[in-house]
Amino acid sequence: MKFTLAACAAALLLSPLAFEQQAHARNDRVLISIAQALAEGKEKSKIRPEIPLFFGKSKYPAVSQKLNVLTTSRKTNAVGKSDSEACIWAFLSSVIVLQEEAHKSGGNAIVEIKSIYEQVTLDSETEFSCGAGGLMAGVKLEGTIVKMAPK
Repeated sequence: MKFTLAACAAALLLSPLAFEQQAHARNDRVLISIAQALAEGKEKSKIRPEIPLFFGKSKYPAVSQKLNVLTTSRKTNAVGKSDSEACIWAFLSSVIVLQEEAHKSGGNAIVEIKSIYEQVTLDSETEFSCGAGGLMAGVKLEGTIVKMAPK
């Protein structure tokens, strides 16, 4: 009985410290090179070369049909990883989901891909944004799945 009472008292005394630590959790916006992520990421072998990716306002071939706009958000464990490593992992996971959905819906490209961090859109041809913290990193991408016109 004394042990239970002491444990409850300790929990009550320490709980403000837990809340204070949560209030100060790191959540940084990190910008990473798309080319670097596609070249260096451990999951790069899962990227489908037959479904090209066009980021930001980059030029792309003629489109015969716009199928749908898809938003995907992927997170990864950041413990023991650099921000860059964790963000690249989350980015490639998001790209893989976009390509899988394009394949399922009959699309053969994804255009106008943007990254989104805390409701702020980055419409870049060269970089994506990532939310990086001590425990998790996450990337949210939005792209338009299309059928390219035959050549």
